[in-house]
Amino acid sequence: MGCEIKGSRLLFLSFAAAMGGFLFGYDTAVINGGEQQIQSQWALGASMHGWVMSSALWGTVLGAVFGGRVADRLGRKPALFWVGVLYFASAVWSAFAQGPYSLMAARFIGGLGVGASSIAAPVYIAEISPPGRRGRLGGLFQLNIVIGMVVSQLVNWCLGGIGENAWRWMLGAEAVPALLFASLCPFLDESPRWLAQGCADRRSPAPFFVRGNLRPIMLVFMLAMFNQLSGINAMMYFAKRVFEMAGFSPQIAFGAAAALSAVLGVGTFAGLFLIDRLGRRRLLIVGSVGCIVAHFATALAFVCGVGLLAALCIFPFIIFFAMGQGVVIWVFISEIFPQKSRAQGQSFGSFVHWSFCAVLTFVFPVMAQTWPPWTIFAFFGACLVAHLVWAALVCPETKGKTLEEIG
Repeated sequence: MGCEIKGSRLLFLSFAAAMGGFLFGYDTAVINGGEQQIQSQWALGASMHGWVMSSALWGTVLGAVFGGRVADRLGRKPALFWVGVLYFASAVWSAFAQGPYSLMAARFIGGLGVGASSIAAPVYIAEISPPGRRGRLGGLFQLNIVIGMVVSQLVNWCLGGIGENAWRWMLGAEAVPALLFASLCPFLDESPRWLAQGCADRRSPAPFFVRGNLRPIMLVFMLAMFNQLSGINAMMYFAKRVFEMAGFSPQIAFGAAAALSAVLGVGTFAGLFLIDRLGRRRLLIVGSVGCIVAHFATALAFVCGVGLLAALCIFPFIIFFAMGQGVVIWVFISEIFPQKSRAQGQSFGSFVHWSFCAVLTFVFPVMAQTWPPWTIFAFFGACLVAHLVWAALVCPETKGKTLEEIG
């Protein structure tokens, strides 16, 4: 199908759309720097703190539910613009929140942007990309997520010592890139595949939960579920707390959390290099093996009381996750469904992903307070063993095929 855009224009459109991933990464990870300060300032119990920490993620669930329909009805380009508006509003409101409920509302709005961007941006990039480059260009979304996380941790590190309101500056700083992203969106081209879909189809979306979509639905459900059961967001959102569990001081824990995000970037670059060479399935298998070894090594180090070794073992987990599941998930979900169901399929995958993420983020403060540290890592390692079996025996390969061939 001759829908792909070529040359420098393709790179510009891909990078611009992938900026939604930067905001995604910044928004989801920045709360890590101020979560303990927020808990202390408002004297939050573990349960209420879990609600504050997961409020953005419940927004992502709702954004994922409706984001596909918005992208289908309005187009990929307008959907991306409104994503930028949501991020901007969330950042400004978060900076001036006067209590936990106000902050939860502000973070919920940002979560709507995260959920919508995890649909509109990967689908848009997939629809404008040629088959041989779709993995690398689609992986730019994940790369920008990682860059957003790295920047958020560096901002947290720099602002961590400025006083009790440091968290307000951390959250409010997101307004700058959000405004830039929203300003770039009017200069994007609309997706040629969306334009070719036809006005009638956009007014009356095709049924999604039908027999023909059953296999991709199950594949996407399993991939999105295992993505979160790996423990990645528990590590990223609560990185400072996890490093303190290993015996680090708060200031060193801040630096270690920033280093964790940088390592995530290294793994993502490796995944971008390999995804169109090795393929999606092989990357999932290799990544799973590395993550399993790292998680059980971390658990063993905690059992033996060697906190420094436990902390060091977290880094290879981050590298192998980024190289495997981290790069593959958004590319795979964006390409596995037929054109008429692609945005709804991305919406479904995002919904599953963010539902598991929200639940785990809500319960992790309780887990950290009541479980011995080694059991947390052993639990995530066991989940990844199940993922490895699924990837090896069930997951198909989509490398080098056009979207029409896959669909």
